[in-house]
Amino acid sequence: MRIARVLWVLKSLCNTTKNSLLRRIIVQIYNTLVDLKGSYIGHTAKFENIPIFPHGVNSVFISGASVVGKDCVIFQQVTIGSNSTVDSQRKGSPQIGDNCYIGAGAKIIGNVVIGNNVRIGANCVVFQDVPDNSVVVLPKPRVIVKDISLDNKFYQYKDGLLGYVTDGSWQELNDSEVEHDFKKAQ
Repeated sequence: MRIARVLWVLKSLCNTTKNSLLRRIIVQIYNTLVDLKGSYIGHTAKFENIPIFPHGVNSVFISGASVVGKDCVIFQQVTIGSNSTVDSQRKGSPQIGDNCYIGAGAKIIGNVVIGNNVRIGANCVVFQDVPDNSVVVLPKPRVIVKDISLDNKFYQYKDGLLGYVTDGSWQELNDSEVEHDFKKAQ
């Protein structure tokens, strides 16, 4: 049995088991399994049926107050999240319609209604209602050409000393290099 099917059986049991002790145990097992996939899918989130996860239930966040319609396709790293900011205009949780396709990395945040038959492109951030039969996409990427060579080293501290990795080995910086490299980077 695939992990998604097991999770959905446990999710259902979380919400239907009458014995409170048994329900707490099932919720704990459910949360542990979801966590092992690097995900959070609130056991109280409402789904019309089991969504399709083409890449498995990996790195997905779905708020416990969210509602997801029938036959939705949800890719990896998708967030369907509540907004609980007190002064927000969109405080609440998303409601996703039927037959929606949510691309990798998409974020749907707050009290928004996503209509039926909607496609949300990869990495889109949705914070307003989307009508039925719509497609949400990002604007065309911009390329900014610099007239200097960019330093893309990832500087970090190791054993209290600043350095970076190059060609697979650690390069520690001395004080003059630290000052020079950071001035050049700014």
